[in-house]
Amino acid sequence: MHSVIWLFGAFIAAVMFSPGSCTETVIGLYGETIEVPCNNGNNKPDGLIFTKWKYLKDDRSSGDLLVKQAQKKEALIFATDGYKNRVSISNNSMLQITQGTLADQRVFTCIVVSSSNLNEYPVEVKIYKKPSAPVIKNKVKELENGKLTKLGDCVVESVNPAVDLIWMKNNESIVDDGKTIIITSTVTKEPATGLSSTSSSLQYTARKDDVTSQFTCMAIHVLGPNQFSAPETYQIHYPTEKVSLQVVSQSPIREGDNVTLKCQADGNPPPTSFNFNIKGQKVTVTNKDVYTLTGVTRADSGVYKCSLLDKEEMESTQIITVSFLDVSLIPTGKVLKMFGESLVVTLEKNASTEAKVTWTKDNRKLENLTSFSKLTYADAGLYVCDVSIDGIRRSLSFDLTVEGTPRIVSLTKHRSNNGKNKILTCEAEGLPKPEVQWSVNGTNDEMTYVNGKATYKLTVKPSKNLTVTCHVTNKLGYDMKDISVFTLFKEETSNAEKNEDVAEQAKLIGGVLVGLFLAAGLVGLTYWIYIKKSRQGSWKTGEKEAGTSEESKKLEENNHKADV
Repeated sequence: MHSVIWLFGAFIAAVMFSPGSCTETVIGLYGETIEVPCNNGNNKPDGLIFTKWKYLKDDRSSGDLLVKQAQKKEALIFATDGYKNRVSISNNSMLQITQGTLADQRVFTCIVVSSSNLNEYPVEVKIYKKPSAPVIKNKVKELENGKLTKLGDCVVESVNPAVDLIWMKNNESIVDDGKTIIITSTVTKEPATGLSSTSSSLQYTARKDDVTSQFTCMAIHVLGPNQFSAPETYQIHYPTEKVSLQVVSQSPIREGDNVTLKCQADGNPPPTSFNFNIKGQKVTVTNKDVYTLTGVTRADSGVYKCSLLDKEEMESTQIITVSFLDVSLIPTGKVLKMFGESLVVTLEKNASTEAKVTWTKDNRKLENLTSFSKLTYADAGLYVCDVSIDGIRRSLSFDLTVEGTPRIVSLTKHRSNNGKNKILTCEAEGLPKPEVQWSVNGTNDEMTYVNGKATYKLTVKPSKNLTVTCHVTNKLGYDMKDISVFTLFKEETSNAEKNEDVAEQAKLIGGVLVGLFLAAGLVGLTYWIYIKKSRQGSWKTGEKEAGTSEESKKLEENNHKADV
């Protein structure tokens, strides 16, 4: 009964098969298992009897692969060719073909037979093979400037479908212009596998700046992503057009330095031997491009050249200047002078450029230094002269000492703050430092000494009037001076007596002035009485006054004065 049903289904399938039905497309990878779906997995209708897979042969005839009945777990394989051991069917009726090859690029049809219907689902299979990274082969060793030369072949082998190859320079596409750039591509198939190999040849006209250019090849395939060959660089051969001479040395160049001259040419490959013109003398160096001047002097300043061995007119020139600085100073070292003497300072310099001069005394900067007409103790010190040009510095110095016999410039005295002592101050000049001796003893003996000036202080409490001597001395001589110092008691008494005498004199002068005023008043009063009596006597006799009006006026004035 089952055989009858199966034969009936096969008959119907043969009648119903139509290659012209709507075809789905799937992609399989070369060498891997190909999976061909049956109606996208929706292949279990009600009343399913069996599922059958068949394929379209190269001669366009139909070939059976397998049949799986709905009630059976195992499929029945009908294939007798290369598919016999390579095909199987999954639970969802998907056809599986192991070890896919390009021969599997064909149409496979799934036939689904149920109790009520028969459906077929054709699927076209395409086989792709991913490409490996392209490789540049037959690489040329060097390119010649301006000459069209084959750079190499970019190759991608065993791929399906064939790739597109693009040449690139510094990540930019190279375009065939038919003249300076020519690109030729070919595609071949391997007889055994049917896989394609693509080769692209690049002819390129190089320029000098292509010496740093990087050339790559990009492969474009339907499966992606784009793949690139390893970058390649090429030697560009071109003749020398320019020679350059460089001075390889620190700047500025000083006497005693080593100076290296380097000659360079822009040709490729670069020249390896040169001629150096050393101040008119030709020196040839081979297999190197440098020449060294050792321990240069100012006489080595001048014009230097280098050129090609086979083309001496192609040369380059440099001017070398050797810096120098000569300095002399008079005096130098330890200088000993006497107070009041003169000192002449002479600085001479000879330099390749204008020199800068700075003076310091005891590490303090001076505006300038000229000769000394009369030396003082304050002039003593360490004088340093710095002379410099760019890159060179000279430092010279002299240490000046000014000596002199001691001389006392002042000897003074004053009371202490508490009024109980006398403080004597003796100021003296001299170098070496003078030693002091006082003719009296005292306390709080103090001394300071700065720039040849010594100050000595002595505190005394004299019990009587004294003459005190300050005596100063050093190895060159001595000086002495006296001062009178009175006892503090006598000075106080003398001051009190003087104050009393002044008071007495003031009182006496006041008494004299009062007496004079009293005497004047008394005289005036006497005179007024006298005049009054005289006038009264004349009135008694009844006689007329014999005086004139002027006399009367004078008399009144006199009476007025007497009243005062």
